[in-house]
Amino acid sequence: MSETLNERTLLPEHPDQLAEVRRFLSSAPVSSGAAVLRSAEGEAVTLPAEVFEGLRLVALALSEGKAVTVAPLHTTLTTQEAAELLGMSRPTFVKLLEAGEIPFTRPGRHRRVRLTDVLAFREYRRAERTAGLSELTRISEGLGLYDDIPVEPLRRQD
Repeated sequence: MSETLNERTLLPEHPDQLAEVRRFLSSAPVSSGAAVLRSAEGEAVTLPAEVFEGLRLVALALSEGKAVTVAPLHTTLTTQEAAELLGMSRPTFVKLLEAGEIPFTRPGRHRRVRLTDVLAFREYRRAERTAGLSELTRISEGLGLYDDIPVEPLRRQD
C-alpha cells in the first residue's frame, strides 16, 4: 500500500483501548528494539526508538482526550501558525522574519515559513537563553552575590 504523507489529525475515538495502549507504552523502556509490531498475519518488525517514542506520545495525548496532528517536517506554516508554535504574537514573529532571523518565502501576498526552520529557531533560542542564564550565574558567583545571604530577613526602614 503506497500512501502520500500529508498532514493528518487524529481524534480520540476509543478511550478504553487508548488507556490500555498508553499503559503498555509507558511501561516499556524507550530504546532501540524496545518493541515489536506484529501484523495479523504474524509478520513482525522491530520499531526504531523514534517510532516507539512517537507512538508513546500519540497514545498519551489521545488518552487525555486531545487530538494529534501528524505533519511531515517539510510542511510550511503561516506566520500565525509559526507564531503560535513559538509562543509569541504574529507581529513579533513577522519582525523576526523581516530581520532575517528565520528564512521565509512569499509565494503570493502572504509569507510562509518551513516548519524545520521554525523548530531550528526555537532550539537556537532555547540554547541562547540557557547560555545567557549560565553566564549570569557565573558572573553573580564571581561577584560573590550568592555569598551574602542574610541570617535574618531584611526589614524595611521607614
